[in-house]
Amino acid sequence: MILTLTPNPSLDRTIELEDALVRGEVQRAVAVSTHPGGKGVNIVRALAASGVEALALLPGDAADAVVRALDVESIPHVSLPIGAALRSNVAITEPDGTTTKVNEPGPVLTAAQLAGLLELAVEKSDGAAWLVLAGSLPPGAPADFYAQVIAAVRTRHGASAPRIAVDSSGTPLAACITAGPDLLKPNAEELAELTGIGTGTSLEADPDLAASAAQTLVDRGVGAVLATLGSQGAVLVTASGRWLANGPVIAAKSTVGAGDSSLAGYLLSTLRGDLPEACLQQAVAHGAAAASLPGTMVPALHQTNPDAVVVTALDARLGELS
Repeated sequence: MILTLTPNPSLDRTIELEDALVRGEVQRAVAVSTHPGGKGVNIVRALAASGVEALALLPGDAADAVVRALDVESIPHVSLPIGAALRSNVAITEPDGTTTKVNEPGPVLTAAQLAGLLELAVEKSDGAAWLVLAGSLPPGAPADFYAQVIAAVRTRHGASAPRIAVDSSGTPLAACITAGPDLLKPNAEELAELTGIGTGTSLEADPDLAASAAQTLVDRGVGAVLATLGSQGAVLVTASGRWLANGPVIAAKSTVGAGDSSLAGYLLSTLRGDLPEACLQQAVAHGAAAASLPGTMVPALHQTNPDAVVVTALDARLGELS
């Protein structure tokens, strides 16, 4: 079973335009879709679509629009009542797949509510294969909240604790490095910010540089780094090697949730016992399939084509960065 914790979930509304976005103009939408969202929720949506046992943990009252949407879509979840409305996010997609997002900050959670979320994650981690700590933190939450969760889960469950993945950004992502998560999934921009190496654009253009940046995190105790590089594919770096995966050329319709689907594909592949190269291949296949779907739709396993993804082994070590 794969467990996700999303401390700052949302109701995601995606608006598809018939023409390119022009600031200050009135434009027409050709389609609109609304789904429960947040990185962990999206991962569970993708896994559930493929028949994988998964459970989303999140704050939210039973009557909240996000929780009701989870019920309607039959997405397995457990929510912790907080007595406040969850946020709504809006994504605007253009015909060429360019996506503009406006994300609300979300409700402030009390210290007691954050402690309740942490305890919920610890409790439900019993017997899980993976725990994914996903997305931004709600306003006012301590920056090391994910590190606290990692420590609490490992303290309670010891050798039987699930492997722990983190998919976040900024300070919450940086603060969890010393906790030694088993997997990080940054995009190129997040990887550059986290390591101080290059920029999002330069890392996407130079997979070797991206792999070297990821290697610095593995050297600091992270088990593996799956870095998504947009249309350039992804790199995977572990203590045993580095690989680059290039996906097929697709007609992108929406990049919303593509990174979440990539992580879902990777996790699904680990449950099958696949080698790291095959896990990376499935991750990129999932991400490409998600980008080719409209709105916030997520692909099922049968909609992916891992055979179209080319995986190349990179040099074991490119040397120290200056």
